[in-house]
Amino acid sequence: MIKPTLFLDFDGTITVRDATDAILEAYAEPEWLQIEEDWKAGRIGSRQCLAAQMALVTATRHEIDWLLDGIDIDEGFITLIDLCSTQRVPVHIVSDGFDYCIQRILNRPSLHHRACLNGMQTISSHLEPSGRRWRASFPSMAQGCEHGCATCKPAAMVRLMEPPGPTIFVGDGLSDRYAAACADLVFAKNDLAAYCDEHAIAYRRFDSLALVARTISDLMERRFQFI
Repeated sequence: MIKPTLFLDFDGTITVRDATDAILEAYAEPEWLQIEEDWKAGRIGSRQCLAAQMALVTATRHEIDWLLDGIDIDEGFITLIDLCSTQRVPVHIVSDGFDYCIQRILNRPSLHHRACLNGMQTISSHLEPSGRRWRASFPSMAQGCEHGCATCKPAAMVRLMEPPGPTIFVGDGLSDRYAAACADLVFAKNDLAAYCDEHAIAYRRFDSLALVARTISDLMERRFQFI
């Protein structure tokens, strides 16, 4: 059986709360909400959206770190990572969100799971402080991405597959829609599930990563062909 590669969104999928939204709600000028509506309506891409929104944030590094330290991860995350390690299924994170947030949350000492992350690659946007302001940049955007994404998830998935094979994608939001459209097996909830319903994209609904782990385990025991 050809082993699949598992790709995970971060905000709202690995975490129970979107870290970028949490920062904006706490520290951004209210104009960020109109920018969000422009993105949801398709008037701008996520790269333009996030750059403009983060330019409205005023907060110290201590304030951002304190906020991020209060964001929990899905309790099933380690179960899922352990399963994939046992089954030798590669796991990677592909996110429009920011490396600063991802690293701060996943490297939290109290979570005791850093060893589980060995071999996992993260493709995301970049965020760094400049005094009380924050600069966003997008090293993972793909040349020619017609959607203006902060991270071109389909391109990242192709780049990370070694060797090429079937793909599983797990996500929750509109920024995941292009990844879902090209994956062989999709787990979705919230806005991504609604998008999949609207566009006739087959998916399995999930409410926790523990359910994703159980489903993948069952499929692999039955030698389910992911393609």
